[in-house]
Amino acid sequence: MKYKAIVTDYVWPNLDIERSILSENEIDLVDCKSMSREEILSESTDADAIIFCFADVDAELLEKAKKCKVASRYGIGVDNIDIKKCTELGIVVTNIPDYCLEEVADHAIGMILNLNRRITEHWDLVRNGRWHELNLDIPVLRLSEATLGIVGFGRIGKTIAQRMSSFGVKIIASDPILKPGEIINNVKIVNFDQLLGQSDFITVHVPLMEDTHHLFSKPEFSIMKNNAILINCARGGLINEKEASLALKNNEIGGVGLDVIEEMSGNPSSPLFESNNVIITPHTAFFSKSSNEELQKRTAQEVVRVINSKQPENFINPEVINNSRLKLV
Repeated sequence: MKYKAIVTDYVWPNLDIERSILSENEIDLVDCKSMSREEILSESTDADAIIFCFADVDAELLEKAKKCKVASRYGIGVDNIDIKKCTELGIVVTNIPDYCLEEVADHAIGMILNLNRRITEHWDLVRNGRWHELNLDIPVLRLSEATLGIVGFGRIGKTIAQRMSSFGVKIIASDPILKPGEIINNVKIVNFDQLLGQSDFITVHVPLMEDTHHLFSKPEFSIMKNNAILINCARGGLINEKEASLALKNNEIGGVGLDVIEEMSGNPSSPLFESNNVIITPHTAFFSKSSNEELQKRTAQEVVRVINSKQPENFINPEVINNSRLKLV
């Protein structure tokens, strides 16, 4: 083979899709999933491409990969790669931002419906022999009388709005790049505090950055309705889970649904594990058979584009173009 690509990690059964696409373009694929950190560093020294999922692609790895032209992320978020270092070294960074819009939207909506209807809570009663202990003195809202607030009105936010409109829910959204008062796809844009105070359900779809870390913490919970349900299928650090647990305990909010938590490495843990009216899934909102195959295919195709001196479809660091290790057209 003429080129080499290493795959640091993945969570699906095999790399057959990637291997087929890459081999057709003279790119040998090396599966590093079971390798130690030292072995991955060694494999990176002559790699032309790094394909990664949840692994940290840090400065040490990037500096070892002296031939690397492209780092292609399986997925949307790029908070686990040193983009500044990539740009400095001339490495193109890509992602796949739109492969799982329907899946994430459906997951968030499923959590809203479950938590509002107390489905998991009531199932726990039944399976523990407590059928007759049902308590109906709890807030369960009629959807057509509820307000959904969407924080981050991008691709996923708009998909959720489209789907939830069928339930007759009033929908508002907040996004720093959109002007309050605008109406987009029948959704009114409001400022963040207005959304907190007006929403019965809040779903969060923003990237994790310095200014969004703990976007939801004690001050935000104090503004929210005391029966509000908060959903996060984006990044764990967006919610202060310790304060969320206290807010639930003190009846300041009504429920929390998470597909991500702050501590997901090693033995994942969260104060919310012990809280009531909480659903937590292990970062699976992205998944369906179709979305996963699309992700594998398009991630490999981005590598091929860059290796063939073409700009990727999804260019995370376009400022690298003047000093990239390959001249891109």
